[in-house]
Amino acid sequence: MESKAKLLGHPIHPMLIVFPVGLLVTAVIFDVVRMLTGDVAFATVAFWCIAAGVIGGLVAAIFGLIDWLNIPAGTRAKTIGMWHGLGNVVVLALFAVSWLLRRGDPSLVPDTLAFVLALAAAVLSVVTSWLGGEMVSRLGVGVDRGAHLDAPSSLSGRPADSGRQRESGSAQPLREREATG
Repeated sequence: MESKAKLLGHPIHPMLIVFPVGLLVTAVIFDVVRMLTGDVAFATVAFWCIAAGVIGGLVAAIFGLIDWLNIPAGTRAKTIGMWHGLGNVVVLALFAVSWLLRRGDPSLVPDTLAFVLALAAAVLSVVTSWLGGEMVSRLGVGVDRGAHLDAPSSLSGRPADSGRQRESGSAQPLREREATG
């Protein structure tokens, strides 16, 4: 099932989601480093990583929602997509609350609640990321119809299955063969 939100022939959601996931997980790592070293710079960077990660996650979610709305109802992909999206809403909410609790002085070690919320959100993001990977790798959500190892570049304007040959050696593109039977 092809993505409805694309940029230069590629789905936008997977392009964007790496940034918030990386920023938010890095924030938790920096919190731990701050606790171990006492270096206030790590707490300050964690604070801003959370802010940027939550904003980036909201932007990526827009494109994820567009793709999810186009998945056929009643499919496993629709159900997994729902859990992926709802889980990520919880991840962003937990990180947002953690960020709000830190606003008094971002250079301080986060209080226990702020740290536990961020840690729980980071752990949950592993689960939601796996669900996103399941949708793409296993269920083909966001993958061009007819995708294969020798597909032409998405910038070529040709469908993924153009030039794909049948085992019998037919040079007729797969979409044309399927249409003609």
